Amino acid sequence: MYFLLIVLLSILIGNTIFMSQENLPTKLYNVGLSYKKADVQVRGAFSVTKENQKLLLVEAKRRGIEGIFVLSTCNRTEITGFAKHPFELISLLIKYSKGSVEEFINVSNVYKNNDAVSHLFNIATGLDSQILGDYEIVGQLRESFKLAKKMGTTNAYLERLMNLVLQASKDVKNNTKLSSGTTSVSYAAIQYIIDTVKNCNDKKVLIYGFGEIGKNTCKNVLEYTSNKNITLINRTLDKVVDFERCHSNVTVAEFSKLTEEIHKADILIVSTGSNTPTVTKENLKPGKEILIIDLSMPENVDVAVKELSEVTLINVDELSKITDKTVETRKEQVPLAEKIIEKYREEFNEWISHRKYVPAVNALKESLMAIQQDEINFYSKKNKDFNVEDAEFVTSRMIQKITTQFVKHLKDQETSVDQSISVISKIFNTEITEI
Repeated sequence: MYFLLIVLLSILIGNTIFMSQENLPTKLYNVGLSYKKADVQVRGAFSVTKENQKLLLVEAKRRGIEGIFVLSTCNRTEITGFAKHPFELISLLIKYSKGSVEEFINVSNVYKNNDAVSHLFNIATGLDSQILGDYEIVGQLRESFKLAKKMGTTNAYLERLMNLVLQASKDVKNNTKLSSGTTSVSYAAIQYIIDTVKNCNDKKVLIYGFGEIGKNTCKNVLEYTSNKNITLINRTLDKVVDFERCHSNVTVAEFSKLTEEIHKADILIVSTGSNTPTVTKENLKPGKEILIIDLSMPENVDVAVKELSEVTLINVDELSKITDKTVETRKEQVPLAEKIIEKYREEFNEWISHRKYVPAVNALKESLMAIQQDEINFYSKKNKDFNVEDAEFVTSRMIQKITTQFVKHLKDQETSVDQSISVISKIFNTEITEI
């Protein structure tokens, strides 16, 4: 079975799809891996850069995949989209990352239809975060979907789903204590510094990389410590300059001064988006003690720096083990968060049902109107005194009542919508398209 899976995946990666799949219906899938099964090195291998995300979406569109987006963070890489088989999405992930088929089989998760929907709700509300209640993922999820929308790879289904997922996230954050105590990887980094570095307020801190995580980390340093010796470096200078204007305790150094600033630093926090290490032994000052916290995915600090006795290197998996005093409070909030999620899930299911039965009702109405017209024409030819207007008035009211009754039937909780639509389709010999 294991060998067969590898063969199937390899064929798909070569862009060859079995002919037997052509007539399969499309389903919603979420395929990928996360901190639950994959360590930081494996997650790094499957990380998809922003540029490769764009290329992946372009190829998905070319392949005819309708509705797809990619989420790649320090804790997970996932593709959510519609496909006839999950291998279609898996092949794209393998192609545009550095991971292998064998590795993916060992650490992967594949969710389908309702399970895929539930998975997205759990991610956005912090229930599936490596640190319970971590809401950094919400901004990353929003940006990922925004990119897909810009690339033209979203559809009405995903639009509605993402809208409700984000609403649920906001509701959980505002109306539960799931995020009490500020929980995130960036916060865990600061908590680690406070707990392990003596006189941390007097140390020189260098933050390299100023994306969402880097920015949050800097804010946490300012909020939870009294350190006034913080330097920022980012490839794009404008981002950090704007931040510097609003924060007097922060200074900005040019990217060309990276090695020089690392030599001065006691604590280096790295959150860059490179696909290869951006900090190596060559950047470090021999003999100088330094704590390096790598928040990047894939890891942007060469693990070889661990060979230097004066260097302490910490990654995101080690940080995730840190818990604060509010963790039990957050766990108690899980049932309340799940109840809120269920409310939005029900709203989404109702929308899906509506999307499904509206075409069926319209098709039924068209069939009845065709029968109406045939019968009126028949009696008009047979009887010259036949009152067409009265007949149209009476039969139109009957058609309206029949379709209204059909809608009530479909809305009933005990109704099998698919089965009812199938029966109507067969009775009236009508092709009813389901969404």
